[in-house]
Amino acid sequence: MAIDPQVQIILDAAAKAEAEGRVQVHEVRPQDARQLYLDSRGAVSPEPQEVAFVADIYVDGTAGLIPVRYYRPTGTTEVDVLSVVIYFHGGGWVVGDLDTHDGVCRQLSNEGRFSVLSVDYRLAPEAKFPAAVDDCFAVVNWALKGANGLKINPERVAVSGDSAGGTLSIICAKMALDLGTPVVFQALIYPATDMHRTTQSHKDFGSGYLLTTQAQDWYHEQYLSSETDKDDWRASPILIDDLSRMPPAYIMTAGYDPLVDEGKAYADRLTAAGVPVIYKCHEGMIHAFITMGKVIDETNIAIAEIAIHIKDAFDSLDLR
Repeated sequence: MAIDPQVQIILDAAAKAEAEGRVQVHEVRPQDARQLYLDSRGAVSPEPQEVAFVADIYVDGTAGLIPVRYYRPTGTTEVDVLSVVIYFHGGGWVVGDLDTHDGVCRQLSNEGRFSVLSVDYRLAPEAKFPAAVDDCFAVVNWALKGANGLKINPERVAVSGDSAGGTLSIICAKMALDLGTPVVFQALIYPATDMHRTTQSHKDFGSGYLLTTQAQDWYHEQYLSSETDKDDWRASPILIDDLSRMPPAYIMTAGYDPLVDEGKAYADRLTAAGVPVIYKCHEGMIHAFITMGKVIDETNIAIAEIAIHIKDAFDSLDLR
C-alpha cells in the first residue's frame, strides 16, 4: 500500500526542513531533544479532549517518587470503580513525557470508558537501562495492589504504550506474570522488541520516514550502558523464553516503520505460544503517527480501535 497522502505531506515537510538545515534529534543534547520533541508534538496533536477528571499524582519508586497523570473518562463520577490502563509514552527512552501523550491518553480514556494512568518514567541518559523498567513496573505493581485507594479495580489492569512504551508494556506484563499478579491485556503500538535491529524493515525504512537509523543509534546509545544490554529480555523482549502465559494482546504497527517487523515477530511468537492476539498493521502509516491526530485522520481511527480492543478485554472478564 502507498504512503497515506496526509503522511506524505508530513514527510515532505520534514525533508524540506532537513534540507534547510533544521537540527535533527540525534544532533543535539538529550535535554534539547526533549524540547524539540515536545514542540513537534504540539504542531501535530489535536486539542485535548475534556475528561471527567485529571490529576497529577505520585507513586513510590525504587529511586524516588514517580510522576503519574490520572485520567477518568467523561460521564463517570468520582465514586465509579473503573478498569485501568497504565500507559507508557514513546520517545526512545530519552524524550517524551506526560504532556507529549496527554491527548492520546484522554482519547483512550473517553473512547474506552476506563481510567488511564500515564507514567512519567525516568529518561536516559540521566537514568540508564533498566531505570525506565523499574519505574514502569513500580506503577503497575502499585495498581495491582490497589493503587492506594484510587477508584480503580486492581483485577482489571491493562498495559499499553507506543514505541519504547510498547516495549515497556511487554516487559511489565512479563514481570507481573512472574510475580503471580498478571495484568489482563497488553495493547501495543509499534513496539520495539529487539534491540539488535536486524529485520528487513530496518533496512527498508531506516531513512526518509522520520524514525531514522541514525536516530535509533542515538537513542540506544543514550539508553543502554553496553552492547550486552541488548541481550537482556528487559531491553529486547522478543528474547523472553516462554510467552505461553502472557496476557492476550492487541498489537498495532505501521507499514512504513522500521519497527514493523519487530512488532509482527512478537505477535507471531505470542500466537505460536497459544496467546490470543489481534494484529493490525496500518499500512500507509509511519512511526509516531499515534500522536499526529491533528493532521492524520487515521490516527483518531487507530486510537479508537485500541480503546475498543482494551474495553472488549475488560468486558470479557465479566463473561467468565
